[in-house]
Amino acid sequence: MRGALTITQRELLAFFCSPIAYVVLVVFLALNGYFFSFINLTSGEEASLRFLFGRFMPLVLLFIMPMLTMRLMSEEFRQGTIESLMTAPVSDAAVIVGKFLGTFIFYGLLLATTLVYVLAVSMFGDPDIGALVAGYIGLLLMGGLYIAVGLFFSTCTSNQIIAVLTSFSVLAVLAVLIDRFASHVEGWLRVVLQHISVGHQFSEFVQGAINLNNVLFFVTSTVFLLFISVKVLESRRWR
Repeated sequence: MRGALTITQRELLAFFCSPIAYVVLVVFLALNGYFFSFINLTSGEEASLRFLFGRFMPLVLLFIMPMLTMRLMSEEFRQGTIESLMTAPVSDAAVIVGKFLGTFIFYGLLLATTLVYVLAVSMFGDPDIGALVAGYIGLLLMGGLYIAVGLFFSTCTSNQIIAVLTSFSVLAVLAVLIDRFASHVEGWLRVVLQHISVGHQFSEFVQGAINLNNVLFFVTSTVFLLFISVKVLESRRWR
């Protein structure tokens, strides 16, 4: 556990020293600011936070998460610093968990900036606190899954471009394409597709419901991806 926390601290420091992290932060703030203004400053429109908990946020994360995760392990392989990690008194699992936690904390800081919009809307309306809490829990769980996907592909290659493109492609399928396809089919196939659709699983949180099945979907998927990331890293140790 101590090794994982050490990696977490190292990763957080790397984020605040990385230009990519600041690019992601600027893009995230700019997009949120634009959609908040577009929805809430339009004449005749009610104050709303639907830009945060609707279809918008999963799409934003679809673009920015691969950018955050592409360097997690790929950069270690490219720069040769993976050798020092392999010989350090930390396990492969601690490396993966530490990388994940560092990125997840940075993502949490990104989400914290959106609380400004919650306060702004609260000044002109009476938002449902329960729905807000459910929405943010859903965003955290979905972000964790996105990070795990990106971390897995970053562990598979030393090329950051390949890591970001493969992460984006898989997330696009999980978050958008499966949901779109499911809306055009019926029966058991639709049920199966909705079960593996990130968009469908997240929609329950948007409605203000914290369903155990949805929580388990995100948690088990994230843990599974972290597990196979550890196995990929272990296989690289013996190459």
